[in-house]
Amino acid sequence: MQTAKQKNSSLDRVLIQIFLIGNAIIMLYPILMMALSGFKTNAEIFTRPFGMPSSFNLDNFKVIWTQTDVPRYLINSAIVTGFSVLFLLVMGTMAAYALSRYRWRGSIMVSLFFLSGLMLPLRLAIIPLFIQLKAMGLTDNPLGLIAIYTAMSLPATVFILTGFLRSLPAELEDSARIDGASELRIMVQIMTPLISPALVIAGIYNAVPIWNDFFFPLIFIQSPEWKTLAQGLTQFFGEYSINYGVLYAGLTLAALPIVVIFIAQSRRFIAGMTAGAIK
Repeated sequence: MQTAKQKNSSLDRVLIQIFLIGNAIIMLYPILMMALSGFKTNAEIFTRPFGMPSSFNLDNFKVIWTQTDVPRYLINSAIVTGFSVLFLLVMGTMAAYALSRYRWRGSIMVSLFFLSGLMLPLRLAIIPLFIQLKAMGLTDNPLGLIAIYTAMSLPATVFILTGFLRSLPAELEDSARIDGASELRIMVQIMTPLISPALVIAGIYNAVPIWNDFFFPLIFIQSPEWKTLAQGLTQFFGEYSINYGVLYAGLTLAALPIVVIFIAQSRRFIAGMTAGAIK
């Protein structure tokens, strides 16, 4: 027979499962409604906003792909997000490795410098930032956005990777140095593969706000050929009317890449999030 402690434990698990299922429904329901609305006409959206579409036709998606500049905006967002995350992970790994594995005079000050970047939002410095990028010729240029996102997200990336690198045993480096490996080879071939879950966490953590950002492209990008997806989707908001079906189709396409990436890397993401609890 089950003891009272076992019954309480089973009840706790059931309550946790109910809570998680309810939270999943609350989080996924708006996304599902957005995706379904992409298959509806404007009349269906207003008459049956929470119902299923009468038919799963792809007319709205065809309009998005053939009659608008959304494919170009999609490519621009992919370029800006991809290069920003790439630079973040490369520079963040190098900085985190130096801060976590070496000790030198001033290392604490450098760590505090990176931590201060978590406390100061870059949007407060938008005017001097605009003046600086204009002097460098990086306004109305995707390179300017990449530089902004890299600088803005680097402190969080260093903070995440430093914690993981500090948990690795020093014997790994010592044995590699005895075998004649250089410091660069130790970092790239030994340490970096061991923190791949942390790299996935840092990548997704920074990719989502960069992909969805509307503020900085609105300020720094004026040419239509360089607009990002979040900025370009505003063209569907007309002065007198809005084609909601096409708008929801565009929003679905905008959310799809990040969802696919998260699903593909979910195992590593969960492994990285739970690594501290296992140790």
